[in-house]
Amino acid sequence: MKKNVLIIGSGGREHALVWKISQSPRIGNLYVAPGNGGTELLAENLPIDPTDTGGLIKFAKNNNVYLTIVGPEGLLAAGIVDSFQREGLRIFGPTLAAAQIEASKAFAKNFMTEARIPTAPFRVFRSYKKALEYVQDHGAPIVVKASGPALGKGAYPCITLKKAEESLRKIMCERIHKDAGNEVVIEELLKGQEVSMHAFCDGRVSALMLTSQDHKSVFDGGRGLNTGGMGTFAPVPWVSKKLIEKIKKTVVDPVLSGFAKEGYPFSGCLYPGLKITKQGPMVLEFNVRFGDPETQSYMRLLETDLLDIIEACVDKRLSEINIKWKKGFAICVVIASGGYPKDYKKWLPISGLTAAGKLPGVVIFHAGTTSNRRVKTSGGRVLSVTAIGETLQIARDRAYEAVKFIHFEDMHFRKDIGAKALRL
Repeated sequence: MKKNVLIIGSGGREHALVWKISQSPRIGNLYVAPGNGGTELLAENLPIDPTDTGGLIKFAKNNNVYLTIVGPEGLLAAGIVDSFQREGLRIFGPTLAAAQIEASKAFAKNFMTEARIPTAPFRVFRSYKKALEYVQDHGAPIVVKASGPALGKGAYPCITLKKAEESLRKIMCERIHKDAGNEVVIEELLKGQEVSMHAFCDGRVSALMLTSQDHKSVFDGGRGLNTGGMGTFAPVPWVSKKLIEKIKKTVVDPVLSGFAKEGYPFSGCLYPGLKITKQGPMVLEFNVRFGDPETQSYMRLLETDLLDIIEACVDKRLSEINIKWKKGFAICVVIASGGYPKDYKKWLPISGLTAAGKLPGVVIFHAGTTSNRRVKTSGGRVLSVTAIGETLQIARDRAYEAVKFIHFEDMHFRKDIGAKALRL
């Protein structure tokens, strides 16, 4: 029997999920709210604001939607899963209570302390004056984080005391992250390579995805402002099976057991951002949804029907699913608007997409685009150019070859995605 599915969101992550789930032989009608210029080629874009929970519920009921998949973290933190469940609707994602582990970094750090999940020593402050005094006493290097959701841009690694004071002022006084800066977490700056780990969860058991590595800074070499992510690759070649098992045992499973004990089992996608230190894996932060742009790489390598996996998570039978991944590597290079993550132009025509998409192993996912006879830019992160290959080098070469075909005014991309892994 064919199943109607609704995906909520408009970014590259949602386009990748639409692309993958559209391949299921059980898919009936596929909807995305609101979608973008790329998703409309695979699904029906809906003119429904993602924050209009009532409108989404009404649509799901009226159109026999079997399953809803939530992309953006803000909707999960606002309790969209609870609202759908109260109406008897099937939805993939954690409840409001479980989503706290991303919505509040202070909650996450306290939870990690209680669950003995390895993380950096920290302090939490709601007073700017007390936070400033602590930073001045502690000195640098140090990390200053907005506690609330900040679209992946709320963490400030500070090498100097001046940078720490400036970051604290921006978060708590200038309110650049709005209410996310009501509270700050100040923690030790850990040394080591960063790794992203995602896990499908059904409230009782987890199934780890591949390792991946994000590139957050806007410029090559880790320079410039933090962004939502300028590119990823998967899997990370130097991460061993033994290390992955340790991450599952010391990080992922304690979250599931701890939340189940508290009475709000975690179902959905759990995504810990990790620093691999000399002492082992340490958690930088937890996310409660598919990462962006990690998802764009993952979906290129996933062999198993995504609908089968998500359905099993919702039904609490994930242990019955054997998840398979393609051999080789995937890479995602994000093309952004000039000026991102600050001010940038919109509605700029994009050329070269058709030619780029015809290259071997290449799939282009849209993010900040709109289409009305011609594809134009509509956001900061515009496109995710992905490629797969037997080796990371082959995948990387294919992705950057595709980027050469694409053009819009002032477009910007990092030229070093995956380069560091090739040198290790």
